[in-house]
Amino acid sequence: MNYESGQTVPVELEDGSLIYVKVKPPQITRGDSDKLGPKSSFDKVTSSIEGIVTAIAKPINAAKPTKASVTFGVELEMQEGLLIAALAKGTGKTSLEITLEWEKGE
Repeated sequence: MNYESGQTVPVELEDGSLIYVKVKPPQITRGDSDKLGPKSSFDKVTSSIEGIVTAIAKPINAAKPTKASVTFGVELEMQEGLLIAALAKGTGKTSLEITLEWEKGE
């Protein structure tokens, strides 16, 4: 298996449908066996994103700006056979780019 260029893995969404996601290669050490299962769940990714959004929204809502926008990137990685979301550096190489916008109603 070629881990250097990443790998495309099947991921099951909450509704049971499958998507294919290219993930960063896991950190393989000498003697490790293939830890990637046949199918991963997207639940860990979505719950991670939900946690990030909640953490970002709290101070924004407390500041009560008229308008606010936040963009962040999430890279998808395999760790111990599970698909996870990791906050990405500010590059165009992120797997998911998420933009949040708040606008104060009148």
